[in-house]
Amino acid sequence: MPVYQCQHDGQQCRHHRHPGGNGRAARKQVIQKLADLVEQHAEELALLETLDMGKPIGDSLNVDLPAAINCLRWNAEAIDKVYGEVAPTGTDSLGLITREPLGVVAAIVPWNFPLMMSCWKIAPALAAGNAVILKPSEKSPLSAIRLAALAREAGIPDGIFQVLPGFGHTVGKALVLHPDVDALAFTGSTQVGKLLTQYAGESNLKRTFMECGGKSANIVFADAGNLDKVAREAAQAIFFNQGEVCIAGSRLLVENSIREELVERIITYAKDWQPGNPLDPASAMGAIVDATQLDGIRSHVARGIEQGARLQVGGEPVLTDGGGCYFPPTVFDRVDNHQALAREEIFGPVLAVIGFDNADEAIAIANDSPYGLAVSVWTQNLDKALNTVLNTARRLESGQVYVNNYAGGDMTVPFGGAKQSGNGRDKSLHSLAEYSQIKTTWIALGS
Repeated sequence: MPVYQCQHDGQQCRHHRHPGGNGRAARKQVIQKLADLVEQHAEELALLETLDMGKPIGDSLNVDLPAAINCLRWNAEAIDKVYGEVAPTGTDSLGLITREPLGVVAAIVPWNFPLMMSCWKIAPALAAGNAVILKPSEKSPLSAIRLAALAREAGIPDGIFQVLPGFGHTVGKALVLHPDVDALAFTGSTQVGKLLTQYAGESNLKRTFMECGGKSANIVFADAGNLDKVAREAAQAIFFNQGEVCIAGSRLLVENSIREELVERIITYAKDWQPGNPLDPASAMGAIVDATQLDGIRSHVARGIEQGARLQVGGEPVLTDGGGCYFPPTVFDRVDNHQALAREEIFGPVLAVIGFDNADEAIAIANDSPYGLAVSVWTQNLDKALNTVLNTARRLESGQVYVNNYAGGDMTVPFGGAKQSGNGRDKSLHSLAEYSQIKTTWIALGS
């Protein structure tokens, strides 16, 4: 009997349901096998990532692939760790709360972390017992197509995991409008997320999990301690993956008494993030995904200059002789939070530095954004760390708060945002739970 489907008169049931214990054990085995195959083909998949979207091969191989493999294995192990519940009823009744698969899940993923983001969606969806249709970005479909072949080799039955490349306005729209798709898991821009939510409402009111844009604040207090470390991590927070990261620390909020010193240190570290050949393992930054994205970055930089922000380093494409799309680390100082540099997601290696004088001002600036994906707070004052920072974390309108680090976390904690950064969660048992629906069964006992 196929692991992932039930049969009715020889036809696969669209809302497939898997046998309880044995089904979970079989799903665990096949997803673990998929993780093993991804690991065996890691170099091939890493090369596809770099060729598709320009990220450094070192990051593809040493960051993206391990994260994808770990996601598959973690969710496989979590399959039999999620239980139903028994309600505290009276002696004359029994209330059971169980979880069932949603059915067919459409997963639409972006081009910046193609394989990793795919696994963040498909691993919990398959683990929960659903069928999945994965639509990769038209800019980076190669690793998803290869993943489909590996999934079949791992033993996932035909039709249970499918990859459907194409444009968002055609394939993506059709998936979300289709009445036989029961849920949508999406990572991408807020603009597209709003449109897809509208389509979901127009079709069958399918459940939607949205992880959208960000303009994350990286808040540094004067008592942050080792400014060299802070500068190094602040540079990485915006320049890693060419700045094409949804939680990139693109707004650096610095207490004015240390702002100029910290900016100087960041400019020094920017030299370590110069773009190079993506296929060179020594390159820290690779190419921007395509000319359209490059033009968008240039446009944002030009607007920043026009609006009065002070350009400190970068600002123009480099390595233009080879015809590639390379943009260097770019730092703007004296940015006002109402300027476009601080309001709009650039998705490139462009840092906007904003000064503040006290914690209340920093919180107000950080929250003054339509986004709420992530925020970081740096301080070495123990009292502040245990009191002010905890209170600050509560007041920050963000799905994730980092203290004395940026973008920390692993598979045990959820990833997602607030406000217009979305409403869904990737990673952790919270993500696995989202791919199931709760059913209540009330049993009357006795006569």
